[in-house]
Amino acid sequence: MYFSTPTALADHPLAVVDVQGNGQQPPEIVDIAVLPIEPAADLRQASMRVWLVRPDRPITPDVTDGVHGIRNTDVLACPSWARVAEEVYAAIRGRVLVAHNAAVELRVIANHLPQWRPSLVLDTARLARAVWPGLPGGYGLSRLATHAGLLPPHIRPGERRHRAGYETWMTGQLLFALVQRSGLTWEQVVEAGSVADLST
Repeated sequence: MYFSTPTALADHPLAVVDVQGNGQQPPEIVDIAVLPIEPAADLRQASMRVWLVRPDRPITPDVTDGVHGIRNTDVLACPSWARVAEEVYAAIRGRVLVAHNAAVELRVIANHLPQWRPSLVLDTARLARAVWPGLPGGYGLSRLATHAGLLPPHIRPGERRHRAGYETWMTGQLLFALVQRSGLTWEQVVEAGSVADLST
């Protein structure tokens, strides 16, 4: 499954990202997906990387039951963050970070990768508010996916909404849909969708 890159994005290396945590404070990553988009390349699900991670502290029942469904037994044999950190860093380094409600991803990833600071972060929720102002039902990813008529990914067994791979693929599609349907230039995308304070 792939989608053609809008002209406004064609010159910019992007990394669409979603993270899911263990419910602790501060959160530890238990599920992370990165969908790299090369300049002038199509959005391809096959390019996505997904990591399940064993946290130091247990996954709390509220996020297991109410959010992503990942249980402690699911990650028992998975690598620790220290084992995957370099791979994740390599996948996002030098790219514009794209996420839905991106301040959350930015904060969590920055805490896990202290050496990483993106030059730019684009938030598809902010961009959607600019492109579709006053949208009934709000600007959650599921609502926007329905509004845009996006296609769910071909997911692996056990995956669902609120899993990192699913959310990342839907966010990538949403970004493309927002830019294609609005006709925004890159400068306008940045103005409407960027997270201004990269220190948050």
